[in-house]
This record gives sequence, structure tokens and C-alpha cells, in this order.
Amino acid sequence: MRIRIGDGRVRVLDIVCLVLAVPVARWAQTIPRHPDPLLPFVEYAPFLGATLLLWLAATWFFQLYVSFRTRSVWPEIGRIVKALLAVAVVQGTAIYFLRQHVELSRLFFGAYFATALVLLAANRFLLRAAVRRARRGGLNSRVFAVVGSGDLADDVVSTVADHPEWGLVFAGHIVEEGASVAPEKLLGTVPQIGQILDDNVIDEVIFAVPRDRLASVQDAFRNCQERGAAARVCLDLFEVNGARAVLGDLDGLPMLSFARAPSDEVGLFLKRVFDVVSSAAALLLFSPVILVTAIAVKLESPGPVFFRQVRVGKNGRPFRMYKFRSMRVDAEDRLAALQVRNEASGPVFKMRNDPRVTRVGGFIRRYSIDEVPQFLNVLSGEMSVVGPRPPVPTEVRQYERWQMRRLSVKPGITCTWQVSGRSDVSFDRWMELDLAYIDSWSFWKDVQICFQTIPAVLTSRGAR
Repeated sequence: MRIRIGDGRVRVLDIVCLVLAVPVARWAQTIPRHPDPLLPFVEYAPFLGATLLLWLAATWFFQLYVSFRTRSVWPEIGRIVKALLAVAVVQGTAIYFLRQHVELSRLFFGAYFATALVLLAANRFLLRAAVRRARRGGLNSRVFAVVGSGDLADDVVSTVADHPEWGLVFAGHIVEEGASVAPEKLLGTVPQIGQILDDNVIDEVIFAVPRDRLASVQDAFRNCQERGAAARVCLDLFEVNGARAVLGDLDGLPMLSFARAPSDEVGLFLKRVFDVVSSAAALLLFSPVILVTAIAVKLESPGPVFFRQVRVGKNGRPFRMYKFRSMRVDAEDRLAALQVRNEASGPVFKMRNDPRVTRVGGFIRRYSIDEVPQFLNVLSGEMSVVGPRPPVPTEVRQYERWQMRRLSVKPGITCTWQVSGRSDVSFDRWMELDLAYIDSWSFWKDVQICFQTIPAVLTSRGAR
């Protein structure tokens, strides 16, 4: 029995889901108190036909139909979201320009794509559950051998053993001359790999040898290719210190990428949607506060309403950050004279009762009102709602090497430091909190930090 996530049956089931979404969306039109007029089913045929054609193109573009035996379902759901969103945009644009000839209601359009997303995602989850259950029962298995006998090879075998849902069955080790493993796990030596592949059913060979021994197994690797056995290389090239490895290519050239920044496609997509929606809503909701603050800042002291300063963004990109001006216009010029009164550790400057801060400035700082214009930076994509606070270039130049990694994500308006006491937290602890946030990032953690920010702002904890 063969069940593959990436075969034609998945395509057929996806098409069935897209077709079934039509009657569900049509029924959804009857729910409101004043329902939209229902069209005969045949009237939806052009829409469905165009959707299916666009879906086939989108799934090819986003590489949706590939096998992910050892990967999580969430990257695949991310590809589904992107493909379906692309189809919706194209369909929506076409319907807008053809509205005199197309009678589809907006309710049907929205209900259709919402239903399609639910059905397609459910299809993936159910298929994964069925396939993993079959694999645990010994069906759809793939037999693999490991070239190597050291710790790296043992790690490969133990990792696979911890995941029976992958359906990978260990055949044994193929070792270099002079190496030894338990006799029951030994298939032979590297020079014998051709005969081993001829005498045994082996679907793939995993090369798990130290980096200085890769050249010695080149012929064995070529032997796998000649006999049609899949070959994987477990690359132990560098000490990666928790970085995630991603295999890709550069126009056919194989590339292995290492990164410790968040890479969850679905989570990052949701994060950007949340950034845009929440920042637009915040600017609209706080528009009276923005107006009153602007007037107060202008009336109290001469100078611009907004303070614009170059900050360092993701991967060192400079950008101009906006805040309400809370200091006198000569604040930057007076900073050098105040450095002896700096109460913060590290390269940042913090001081209680800073004489440069105006009365209005002290109030808007206490309740973080001065940060509201940064939602404009979020809308433009330079910042995020949640992320490490953006430093000034002079601070970055004084960072220690381990602190530079906090620049690997977009800076934010609020962060773990913001809800942990702000100025009451030492600089090194601040950096540690930011790095811990990056290493354990998830979209739901961002949501949690947003909720924790509300009481922190209202109580003005650690604000200076």
C-alpha cells in the first residue's frame, strides 16, 4: 500500500474541496436577516471554473504539491493560505471589472474562500493523520541505511526512531574500513555499498560522516545515484548554536541556509496581517488623542510636534522612526553634558528627572503616548507591533557580538522588555529578554505580549 502526501490524490481531494465550497457559500447567503438573492447553481460555473484554473497555477507557483514526510503540516498550510489568497485577489479584481456581467454577491465571495480554506486545511490534517497512522502500522514505509558509525550517525538513527509516524525503517550501518558497530546493525563497509544496494531493499541512504571525511565517501554517494537510491547528506559543517538549517537552491546550485530568526511562514504571515490591521485601527482609535497631544506639544515649547530619529531596523537597515516630541529642541546637544548622570548600564542613556523633558513630555512618556506615531512605521513595514525596541546607531556600534542578533527581526513598539519593567531592567538583562523572545517566537506569544502591555502602560511601570 502506498499513500503519498504529494501524489495526484491530494490534487483531486483539493479540487473536491473547492467544488464543495460553492454550495456551502451559497447556503451562507441565506443566513442574514436580509439575504442576498440566490442564483441557480449553473450561474456559479464560470466562477468555479476560473477558480480551479487559477488554483492549479497558484499551487504550481507556491510549490504546494510536494512530499513532506518528515516536516510539519504548518508550512504546507502556509502555502495553501498564500495560494488561496492569490486566487481570491485575481478573482476579486476580475469580478470588480466585470461587475456588469457578474452577479456574485460579496457575501458569497467571502464565504466561498473562507469555506475553501477550512476545507483545504481540514483535508491536509486528515490526510496527515491517516498517513501517519498507516505508517505507524508499518504501511507506506521507506527503508534507509546510514553511512557512518559515530555520534552523528547515532543521532540520525535515534531521531528517526523517535518519529515512527515518518514511516522510516532502519536497515543498518555502512561503515568505513576499521570502524565497528554492533553486528546486527552492520550492513557492510563503504567500498561494498554497490553490492549492499543490490542485495537489500534500501530506498535511501543517509550519509552521516564528519566533515573531514566527506571526500572519502564521494564514490559511495555516486553509487547511490547510479542505482537510483535517494541520498541525503547530514551536514555537520559548523557549530550552529541552535540555528535552523534550511535546504534550498540558487538557480540549481544547492544551498544550505542557517538562521536563528523566526521562519514559520504561517505565523509570520499572521504577524504582518496583525501589524497592518492593529496599527491602522490604533491610528483611527487614537486620532483624538493624537490631535490633543499634537496641540499640547506645540503650545508648551517651540519646535516640531514630531521627533524623527534614525534608528536601526532588521539586519541593520536604518530607518526614520517617529515619536511625539517629549524634549526640548536642543535635547541632542545637551546629551553629552548629561552623560555623567546616566543611570543605565550599557550603551543606552536613562535618567530620572531628565531636565530636557518637558511637562507634556513627561506625561506622554509615562503613559507611552509618545510612541503612538510609531504605528506609521508599522504600516510602512519598517517596524512591527511586537519586537525588540529599535536602537540608535551609536548604541549598535557599542554592542557586543552576542547582542547583535537582536537585529535579526523587525523592531517593535512593545516587547518582553516593555512588559518586564522597562528602565528598571539592566541592559544585559534587556538583551537576554530580546534574544529569548526571538528564540521562542510565535504569533500567539506576540498576542500575549500585547495583552501584557496594557497593564504595563496603564501603571507606567518602569517608564522614564
